[in-house]
Amino acid sequence: MTTTEPRPPADGPCEQPGPVVRTTAGAVRGRREEGLAVFRGIPFAAPPVGEARFQQPRPARPWDGVREAYAFGPPPPQDLGLMGGPNLFHVPQGDDWLTVNVWTPDPDPAAHRPVMVWIYGGAYKLGHAGSPGYDARHIAADGDVVVVTLNYRVGMEGFAHIEGAPANRGLLDQVAALEWVRDNIEAFGGDPRQVTVFGESAGAGSVASLLVMDRAAGLFRRAIAQSVPGTFFSAELARDLGTALAAEVGLRPTVADLSSVEPRRLTAAGEALGPKMPQYLDRWGRAAPTVTPFSPVVDGEVLPATPWQALTSGAAKDVDLLVGHNRDEYRLFLTLAGQLGRITDERASAALRLFAPGPDGAAAYRAAYPGASPGELYERVQTDWLFAMPSLHLAEAHRAGGGSAHVYELTWPAPGNGGALGACHGLDIPLLFGTYGADLGALLFAGTEPSAEALALSARFRSSWTAFARTGDPGWPAYDDQRRLVQVLDAEPVVTAYPEETARRLWQGHDFEALPLL
Repeated sequence: MTTTEPRPPADGPCEQPGPVVRTTAGAVRGRREEGLAVFRGIPFAAPPVGEARFQQPRPARPWDGVREAYAFGPPPPQDLGLMGGPNLFHVPQGDDWLTVNVWTPDPDPAAHRPVMVWIYGGAYKLGHAGSPGYDARHIAADGDVVVVTLNYRVGMEGFAHIEGAPANRGLLDQVAALEWVRDNIEAFGGDPRQVTVFGESAGAGSVASLLVMDRAAGLFRRAIAQSVPGTFFSAELARDLGTALAAEVGLRPTVADLSSVEPRRLTAAGEALGPKMPQYLDRWGRAAPTVTPFSPVVDGEVLPATPWQALTSGAAKDVDLLVGHNRDEYRLFLTLAGQLGRITDERASAALRLFAPGPDGAAAYRAAYPGASPGELYERVQTDWLFAMPSLHLAEAHRAGGGSAHVYELTWPAPGNGGALGACHGLDIPLLFGTYGADLGALLFAGTEPSAEALALSARFRSSWTAFARTGDPGWPAYDDQRRLVQVLDAEPVVTAYPEETARRLWQGHDFEALPLL
């Protein structure tokens, strides 16, 4: 294993040597930062390299003495992505990818504070808990909770179908991190019986998966899923994508072949295949235009069924759920691709044929939104298919299975780009964490100081999320099939009937099944 000497994050808050906490693998020393004790880069599993490559996570190696938990662990190998990836982050290099970070008001074992465990998004192909946008100090301080963030394997290492390797290795990493929380968080002042998992985008898809995984049962009491993606792969589709991914580096999709490739070189396979995926529309169907060859795989073992199917059967009826989405999810991707305002009717028609539900879905969308432009139809159907309806249907499935669900929609527009981004995908992250100038927040807030309106909405996000973690009640009524009340998060937050009623009716009765190999 190669690592550099841990060091504090650059330009971080004022730090002082902090308390020592003993974990099951050894003692760690954190730092005092702005009234919190912060611990970074604590291994929850052994480095998944060598014989452990492409396998389920193994226990962390014990250490002697006191380990300085001052710096975030290295990011897992990944596609750098549109936003620049982990080269933006001040992190050590190495293969100790599987680490957790803890923000706690006080590491007192008698405190028993609620615990919130964050799972990052990134299309299952990028992400890192050390991202400045996931600095959890405001959540921990404002809500008087313990916050844990974790790294998990993404891309080829975490989600590609590889013969001789378990499916969904990234999800298994998350389970291992939650087991670490169960076994260790009391020493950091947290209550292992009061754990909430929360995540956005691929992180929300991970939360939805964890809800229905036998291996995760009992590891958390509540779940928050922000913008749940509807993309789950069938085993057949995952196998075909795995073959195509391995072919990009001239190999077979086997542990024997791929283990010989240095991890950070193997990410090139995903980077190369992604842009080519639309060429395989007749083979990979709706997965092809996502240009993301990684998603949770319904393999029947690690993930027994899609979250919607399993929740309807009561798989997690004892877990409280908070779930929602942003009004203009897909506009972020149109903006990043330079396509905002440039969608032709031909492209809108193709998107409606591919994504709208049912045999007459395209016509139904045009009839339901008679005044919509091609760009609006294109954005609406992809917002609905990819995030909005999977999120709403997750709540409905959980209710059908005997569980309780609270629903929200974020409608406040991002101030960046003159407000043209609307309430787009990812806007909830800087609002929740209060990290307006970091990562995606730099685009969404355009480098400006947040307004009083933004600060008030940000505070409301944190108070609702932490209240839910503490009590199961975020401050508004649970969703039901009669009134369908949701919290609309805007400059003036209101509780009202679900605002996207037109879309809800279009998608009523649709099943979000594992995407097939055509």
